[in-house]
Amino acid sequence: MTERMDSVVIMRDDGFGPEDWAQGLVGADEDLATAGVCGLDLSPDADLAQLAPHLARIRLIRISFRSFADGRGFTIARRLRAMGYHGRLRAAGHVLADQYAMARRAGFDEVEITPQMAARQPEAQWLARADWRAGDYQARLKG
Repeated sequence: MTERMDSVVIMRDDGFGPEDWAQGLVGADEDLATAGVCGLDLSPDADLAQLAPHLARIRLIRISFRSFADGRGFTIARRLRAMGYHGRLRAAGHVLADQYAMARRAGFDEVEITPQMAARQPEAQWLARADWRAGDYQARLKG
């Protein structure tokens, strides 16, 4: 089981909040067939085909962003939603306030950042991007 980070800030559309996931997280390399209902830690290079039969039991998937410039996590989120995943999706790691709207449009429900990141990019910067539907030009074109 991967370690749970006790000192994190969770950003949602209503602002910063504390960690509220207490069930722990397992890695994608663990036996998901025996893990029961769980939270899952995914790397940006995860093989989603192996997860498909287990998605209904996974309540939270935390996707790691190793770099601000690595967009693979956004692609994974979009693919998981397209595969029918309805649980919580969390982006974790190197995500900037400027990327919050994109994260929400890709399918993430929340972003996990360190307290140090929250100090450098205060809640007001994140909330300025919380109306993530407003800037979605693709939705405006379809409508």
